[in-house]
Amino acid sequence: MNVLLIGGANSFLNNIILKLKKEGHRVYLLTGSRYDNRPYQKVFEKYNFGYDSTCLNEIFESIRPDVTIFMGAYDSNFSWKHEEEESVNYSARMMNILMAYVMAGTGKFIYLSSSDVYSGYYEENITEDYVPTPSGYRGMVLAQAEEMCESYRKSCEKEIITLRLDNVYIVPEFQEDATDPCCELTKQALFKYSLNINPNQVYSLLYATDAVESIYRVVVANTVKRSLYNISSEERITEKELADVIAKSCGFAINIVTSSTTQKRTVLSSKAFREEFGYMAVCQTYKIIKKVVDQMKRYRRTFVYGEDRKQSLSERLNEKFSKSIRALIPFAENILAFIIVTVISQIASNSETFSKMDFYLMYVLLFSVIYGQQQAIIASTLSVIGFFGIQLAGKTGINIFLDSSTYIWIAQLFIVGLVVGYMRDTITKLRREAQEEREYLSLQLRDIKDINDTNVRVKDALETQLINQNNTVGKIYSITSKIDQYNKEEVLFYAAQTVSELMKSDDVAIYQVANSEYARLFSYTSEKAKVLGNSIKYTELGEMISDIEEKNVFINRKLIDGLPVMASGIYSDDKKLEIIIMVWTLPWESMTLGQANQLVVASALIRNAVVRANRYFEAIERENYIGSSKVMEYNAFVGIVTAYVKAKNAGLTECVVVGVSGNDALSLEDKGKQLTSMIRQHDYVGILNMDSSSIGVLLANTSVQDAKNVVDRITQQGYTCEFLEVRL
Repeated sequence: MNVLLIGGANSFLNNIILKLKKEGHRVYLLTGSRYDNRPYQKVFEKYNFGYDSTCLNEIFESIRPDVTIFMGAYDSNFSWKHEEEESVNYSARMMNILMAYVMAGTGKFIYLSSSDVYSGYYEENITEDYVPTPSGYRGMVLAQAEEMCESYRKSCEKEIITLRLDNVYIVPEFQEDATDPCCELTKQALFKYSLNINPNQVYSLLYATDAVESIYRVVVANTVKRSLYNISSEERITEKELADVIAKSCGFAINIVTSSTTQKRTVLSSKAFREEFGYMAVCQTYKIIKKVVDQMKRYRRTFVYGEDRKQSLSERLNEKFSKSIRALIPFAENILAFIIVTVISQIASNSETFSKMDFYLMYVLLFSVIYGQQQAIIASTLSVIGFFGIQLAGKTGINIFLDSSTYIWIAQLFIVGLVVGYMRDTITKLRREAQEEREYLSLQLRDIKDINDTNVRVKDALETQLINQNNTVGKIYSITSKIDQYNKEEVLFYAAQTVSELMKSDDVAIYQVANSEYARLFSYTSEKAKVLGNSIKYTELGEMISDIEEKNVFINRKLIDGLPVMASGIYSDDKKLEIIIMVWTLPWESMTLGQANQLVVASALIRNAVVRANRYFEAIERENYIGSSKVMEYNAFVGIVTAYVKAKNAGLTECVVVGVSGNDALSLEDKGKQLTSMIRQHDYVGILNMDSSSIGVLLANTSVQDAKNVVDRITQQGYTCEFLEVRL
């Protein structure tokens, strides 16, 4: 199985790598940093790219992972020293990772969250059903990341699983590991010789090996029942108990001071996880806490002051011994080669064919080419010793030293060795410098390429904007000004079409506010746009209506089900909300502040026409009644019917016109009151023909099927109804 791990180096990540490799899986690693030389366990392939890199899609496509694990809350790439800045970085990078995973479309995605999403006091252990109550930026961002995973899971139908781990701790190897409550208190004890604690704070600690085993069970599971699991040891420990164990393990006096008495209890319940995967934490907390303290005490300057960790005596001896062995290997090879050459020379001296060959010269030349000047000098010296040894065996010593050819041969040997060795050392040095320069230039080229890619994207965006003029005020005005070409009866219908064209969205709906709680659908551009129905209680739309009431544009960045991706409101002169514009589809990259501002500008430009049209509808309905009959005059009623039918033919709304006759004994006023009581507030009653008193009913935003219910109610009162087809 191919597993992609995403996260910075720490012992927790290394333990996950070891577990996966031990079980026979192929592990890939995305480090999150381009210049990452931190100590990772060996993996099949390592990618040194940032989470904001444009290469993420290619990485997912090339690996096609069966499982992706993002370390999330335990990613050492995020230090959280500057929480506000880190919060923005975390959210943006989380979004990039999820988008790359969704686009690749393979395997399951596991996100590691933390119990930091909860704060306060919980009498019982916290189950997955509890709504997060974070405090601080880190907790809020982790909670938002969980919501983001859930939104992507629902909207993209992917297998995205969140594992919420309860205070994972480990015997730390590096400073990046010391972030859990146990390590934080230990650092405080080693630095200040005192501990500031809250004796009423209760939490649970989960040892890393238990966490790794739990994660692995989710990795290899064929199916999972939930999208969120709490993983905890459920072994409750107060901060006072933890401080006592740390103080006792330190071996010197630690002053324990009570700094707060606020009751805090956040212990996660892993009941759901145990029932499905059958695993419980097995590590004993108190024994491991002592190991944590011993380790941090041993490398105190590393964990307290941030200094590089010093090696132990045995580690230093092993390292020096290894270096010495590596350094002695060329010397050992040189001596071994000398012995072999000496033996060959002695054997060859008795042969007429090989007696003229200078094996020592070839031996010196060989080591000069391979190792350079240093080994060439040693080889030359050994060759001289070997030569004299062989010659002394057959001649008197005085004859060898008096023979000038001996010294010429020695000079030749050293000259060849030193010259060839010097050339080898020079070439090696030039190659090393060329390699270093190539690596430096490669990094510069990569930076230039990234900068150029960014510049190209900006240039293309500006070029498109300049050529198409889609985002300029002039273009916006040219589109919105079209609305003034329509009659007042038609403005509200074609406002949806205008916004659709401007926002480049096929799914736009306009709701007209009926009262302080409800709004009715007036026009729309697609079936998807009217998914909320013909009438909505807009006060229950949560974040959306809150933003609109604050005169802001709502952007559905959390991908909340049942809400549009963007919405805005239009207010009357007396600051009363009259119109709600909803945009239901937009490309993800278009859900930006710039696009929101564009919707604001569009709303402002069409506001006057829309508000006037709204007032006109109210006026003709109120001022064109026949007496007190609640029945509209012929001209006014025909104008409204014509507007609705035109909009229906354009696919912007639905309407049904019903002819009503009968009950001639009743006056027109009584008929009007009776019919008005049987239809909705936004339906209309009026005279159908100028030369007769026949009455028609316009049922707005209603299909023929839905209109049958209204017709049945009218028929039960003794009227005769007929569906009319209005042709323009």
